[in-house]
Amino acid sequence: MVGQASRLIVAFGLAALAAAVHAESFSVRGSCREGFAHGVYELRDAADKLRAQGAFNRGARTSSFIFWTSNGVRVAHIPYDDGAVSGTVALWYAYVAPGREPRQKLEAAYAKGQRHGPTRSWFPNGRPRGEYVYENGTLVSAKGWNALSIALREGEAREQAQRDADEDAKFYASLDAIVEANLPACEPANGNGTKS
Repeated sequence: MVGQASRLIVAFGLAALAAAVHAESFSVRGSCREGFAHGVYELRDAADKLRAQGAFNRGARTSSFIFWTSNGVRVAHIPYDDGAVSGTVALWYAYVAPGREPRQKLEAAYAKGQRHGPTRSWFPNGRPRGEYVYENGTLVSAKGWNALSIALREGEAREQAQRDADEDAKFYASLDAIVEANLPACEPANGNGTKS
């Protein structure tokens, strides 16, 4: 029951954060090249606080995209290579106790848009939640714990890994949607590479 409550808190926290961000209005700072977003990208809220930062290369995300809450708490670091998630993704819990650093929620290795390598996750209290290994998007090993630090059986750990991966994918999709809805206003290029 404790594990289920923790999952609900985590899922609700991510869903609430995503819903709150979607309800906001943003200003976009970015440039275009040949009709596509290109170069440094910034997304700022109505109070001019930085909420997302990254870079594009002719419309494809490149480098890292970093996302913050309206309170300035970093909640996601997502690296890209030619538009695909590649590198170590990191997520943090949005709630931060006064005078404390945000607690890390997830650290996951990706290659070409799929989990590939180790994934580690933590509960909001900082205790380990899971240690998983993926190969080309397929879970190959799983260790997991409940919120009381009691080890899960392998089957339970694999189920937890799948639930966590599904929730993480929803959160990534919500962040992607925010960026896609707030791209720089680029004029389409005509057939010879110049703006129409």
